[in-house]
Amino acid sequence: MIFILVLLGLFALMWWSKPQASQIIGVTTEITSGTLTVEEKFYDFGTISMSDGNVEKTFQITNSTDKDITLKTVTTSCMCTTAYIGGGGGGEKGPFGMPGHGGTVPRANEVIRGGESRGIRVVYNPNAHGPAGVGLIDRFIYLEEATGGILELEIKAVVTP
Repeated sequence: MIFILVLLGLFALMWWSKPQASQIIGVTTEITSGTLTVEEKFYDFGTISMSDGNVEKTFQITNSTDKDITLKTVTTSCMCTTAYIGGGGGGEKGPFGMPGHGGTVPRANEVIRGGESRGIRVVYNPNAHGPAGVGLIDRFIYLEEATGGILELEIKAVVTP
C-alpha cells in the first residue's frame, strides 16, 4: 500500500512540474491574452554590463480584432524596468513602471484601434540595484486591457559590473 502511495505521489509531482507551453523559451507561435497579440513575448539581452548603461527592446503588439481595445494599465515587475507605449499619433506615452515604487503608476488608458499595431518599448536599467544587481535578471511587463485580459512580456539578461 505504501509503495502505491509513493508511486502516485511521484507521478503527481512529475505531472505538475512539467513545463507548460507558455514557459518554454523560444516559442515562435503567436501568443494571445484577451484580444491583444504579440509574436515575440520574450527577449534575452544576453550578457550586459552595468558600465554600458540602459538596454531596451521594443515589442510589437497587435489588436487582431475589428473592435477598439482600451489598454488600461501598463506595469512592470521591478523598479529597474520601465515601459512606453509608442505610436497612436501622439508620440510615446509613459514611463510606466512598478506600482508602489517612485509614486503611482499612471493609467495608460490608450485606445488601440482594430487591426492596429503598437510598439511597447521596454527599458532596463542595470544600475538600478547597485553593485548587488549583478547576475541573472528576469523581469516582466504587464499590459492589462479594460476587459481584464492581461498580456505578459518578459526580458532576461545576465548583468556584469
